[in-house]
Amino acid sequence: MCGIVAYIGPKDATPFLLEGLARLEYRGYDSAGVAVAGRTGGIKVRKVKGRVADLAADVPARFKGTTGIGHTRWATHGVPSDANAHPHLDNAERIAVVHNGIIENADELRARLTADGAVFRSETDTEVLAHLVAAHAAEGGELEDAVRAALGKVVGTYGIAVLDARQPDRVVVARNGSPIVLGIGEKEMFVASDVSALVRYTRQVVHLEDGELATVRADGFRTFTEDARTTHRQPSTVDWEIDSYDTGGYDHFLLKEIHEQPGSVERTLSGRLDERFATAHLGGLDLDARELREIRRVKILGCGSAYYAGEMGAQLIEELARIPAHSEPASEFRYRNPVIEADTLYIAVSQSGETYDTLAAVQEVKRKGGRVLGVVNTVGSAIARECDGGIYLHAGPEISVASTKAFTSTVVAFALLALHFGRIHDLSPADGRRIVSALKALPGQIREVLAQSEEIAALAAEYADSTGMMFIGRVRGYPVAREGAQKLKEISYVHAEAYPASELKHGPLALISAELPTVALVPDDELLDKNLTTLGEIKARSGKVLAIAHRRPEARLADHCVLVPKSEPELDPLLLNIPLQLLAYHAAVALKRDVDKPRNLAKSVTVE
Repeated sequence: MCGIVAYIGPKDATPFLLEGLARLEYRGYDSAGVAVAGRTGGIKVRKVKGRVADLAADVPARFKGTTGIGHTRWATHGVPSDANAHPHLDNAERIAVVHNGIIENADELRARLTADGAVFRSETDTEVLAHLVAAHAAEGGELEDAVRAALGKVVGTYGIAVLDARQPDRVVVARNGSPIVLGIGEKEMFVASDVSALVRYTRQVVHLEDGELATVRADGFRTFTEDARTTHRQPSTVDWEIDSYDTGGYDHFLLKEIHEQPGSVERTLSGRLDERFATAHLGGLDLDARELREIRRVKILGCGSAYYAGEMGAQLIEELARIPAHSEPASEFRYRNPVIEADTLYIAVSQSGETYDTLAAVQEVKRKGGRVLGVVNTVGSAIARECDGGIYLHAGPEISVASTKAFTSTVVAFALLALHFGRIHDLSPADGRRIVSALKALPGQIREVLAQSEEIAALAAEYADSTGMMFIGRVRGYPVAREGAQKLKEISYVHAEAYPASELKHGPLALISAELPTVALVPDDELLDKNLTTLGEIKARSGKVLAIAHRRPEARLADHCVLVPKSEPELDPLLLNIPLQLLAYHAAVALKRDVDKPRNLAKSVTVE
């Protein structure tokens, strides 16, 4: 997703804009730009294809103004270029706009505006907004009225910030499907698409709702709807520390976040384990025991790694609570006219809480009368606000595009939920105590796996040059295999496939050769013998095997092995996943990939 920042106050806006954009680089981008307006009128613009550092080098010393907007772009309409970078201006260079999202009727609007005399300088859908706002601003009146009128003609998703050279005392922002956050300072105001750009300057923030706009001035803000009805938004406090947005001595944010997992798991568990009754405290669910007993099915909705975490969560709920559970891609769910059942609990999973496909799925469920809980990491995010209740992960901010600590904390949250459900249903106190004890042991066990990072780095270097890799696992291990393959693909760009180990002989075994290594999840559980048989089938075809296991298989069955501490069977998948994160990271480093910002990926996708 693209990034937006804005400033208005007594100081020069440019330093904040450049720093804010730098803090949003992790979200994925191909170009960057800023626009500022001073007290004397006129808008100055600088924008470049490339990194924020390239933009900073291009900004002259006299590029000053007390009101400004900035943007990092992730290309959707038009190739990465200086011309397509934001901000975009109208022909009179009075109005400047930055925009996240997609204007679906951009071609129609462009044709109409061109007929009216507008000259377009870019291939983007965003430039349409600049010309639309300018056309209405030319009629006179306030900037917010021109923005409202322009948005009334727009179909699509957007988070925007608009600057007017003739009204430099304000910035007008709007949200529909793409996040906008206001930051409240001392006689100054900030705007961003993510709180990471704000935490150095303020902890008091306001999240706009979809369909809401705000006029932001140095001394405060006013929020309202597209039909000009005033709304009332109360600030909330961000509890994340500024240090969370630095690499802390690690080479990459991704490596830092992998190593932060013992602490993030401890935060997810903090205050939620009830040892006396062998259960979990989850007050945010807003469901009492009677309501929980009426649930007959659980449907989990997420995208990417959140979907795979949901698969692991569904397995936990079925095993511990004996309630049928299923995970489905949110991006598919909302397009298939799903049947919403009154006795089904729907759970939306998103690290950012802003994933548009997942938010739209939540809205579809609620529109049809379903009950939705959220499992999210970001307090105050759109999905968190939309859901009826849920669980905050408290994993801390995740800067790298590839999710690691939030994925692990999501699975831990599902373990807590499954334990809570199970104890209300038929899970015995003895089994409850078994799970509670295993959850408490997880942070220390994760540290044991992380201590093998150098050994895994050596293995990754050996496997990194493979043209592809196969990941396999049975039952509990299959979602782990899927997440492991995803991590390798998205970070190192090595092709990877994941299959249930039991399905290998139903077709995929034809691919096995000395050139296609297999990463096999081999837990010491009731399926161990079957997994070892599968390894034998691979080796019989000269396949190379890297086993992730609790005990080392015979040398004839595995070329290499990473040993993982044993937990309870239900929680073993969580620990088996940690080596796969390290494998993907170290493979990417060996291949000299841009680890924190993989190509063609963004942190929080809010466009389709």
